[in-house]
Amino acid sequence: MLDQIMDLIRKNAGSAVTNNPSIPNEKNETAIQEGGNSIMETLKDALAGGRLNDVLGYFKGGSSDSRIVDEATHNYSRQLQNNIGLDSKDANDVASQVIPNAMSQLASKTNDPSDKSFNIQDIFNQLSGGKTGGLDIQNLLSKFGAGNLDADKDGDVDFKDLQAMFTGGGASGFLNTAKGLFNK
Repeated sequence: MLDQIMDLIRKNAGSAVTNNPSIPNEKNETAIQEGGNSIMETLKDALAGGRLNDVLGYFKGGSSDSRIVDEATHNYSRQLQNNIGLDSKDANDVASQVIPNAMSQLASKTNDPSDKSFNIQDIFNQLSGGKTGGLDIQNLLSKFGAGNLDADKDGDVDFKDLQAMFTGGGASGFLNTAKGLFNK
């Protein structure tokens, strides 16, 4: 999956990276890799932090104004400053040109049933280190879009909501299994 995300970054790099005089040509590939790593790490960190709601929302909506996209853009900017040596303004410019477009395309491709390049189940399995194999992520995504994930109607989607979804609100077995689901 990382290779596919790198391809999205390459397609969106254009003048922001490859034709940017602030980025030496010999560092173009490193800049592209940092973009892919920023997306992956942002998604992993969000899941590990219990922010399933944010990640599902990003994949469902594909919006470039989501919290996840903002975080990935910020992380990419920071990586460009630390690893490529760009100043803050140049790094922010590059990141804001590359990451939102690439992440919008990632969500779009994931939601397109005719596009087999990205599979939501595979993405979550990779992000969680294989711990989501027993969950039907596509089903969660479809329920998220219908507004059905907040089962207890408390304004957030958390493990209590997932428990209710899989157990009908009763037993705590799923909750115990799911607590460690996205830990790094």
